Amino acid sequence: MQFHKAELVISAPDRHSWPDSNLPEIVLAGRSNVGKSSFINAMTERKKLAYVGSTPGKTRLLNFFNLDDRYMLVDVPGYGYANLSKQQLLRFGEMMEDYFNERKQKKGAVILVDARHLPTEDDHTMLEYIRYFSLPIIIVATKIDKVPKTKRAHQLAVIRKDLQLQEGERLFAFSSATKEGSDEIWKAMIEIMEMK
Repeated sequence: MQFHKAELVISAPDRHSWPDSNLPEIVLAGRSNVGKSSFINAMTERKKLAYVGSTPGKTRLLNFFNLDDRYMLVDVPGYGYANLSKQQLLRFGEMMEDYFNERKQKKGAVILVDARHLPTEDDHTMLEYIRYFSLPIIIVATKIDKVPKTKRAHQLAVIRKDLQLQEGERLFAFSSATKEGSDEIWKAMIEIMEMK
């Protein structure tokens, strides 16, 4: 999927900073080290749209990315990061609750999990949280290039079973290095964002 325009609109600390926009939004969530920034850069075919740091957990705000004035990606803070204070965790929780409760433009969510491992307790918590809002969900298993080809189908089946995916919840394998899965994921994301 090619975009002429892909830009960070704002990094919003609270609802007062959310962009005034009617564009359909899809939320990107995942553990701090799952490769969310690499996913955004690979999917938008931009090298530095999202900051890729050597230290996981740098996203502290809601980052709104405008794609061709048609769609908005909303990158939320990574979870499961040990070096956060209780106060920061509470602030993240409030940011997320405000967004999911108040933002009318949200259409669905993409949850990134690491293809090499079983989903964590935090992944399960996020999945249940988004299910609570009855939003369409896509699960993306990142770093699939690091799983031997002979084991990929089995690993995806294990992840699917572990998350107990429900009807309509789809799982895709993805690699930011090879772009594997990007076309199918875009198709699924656009379907969600264009739903009436």
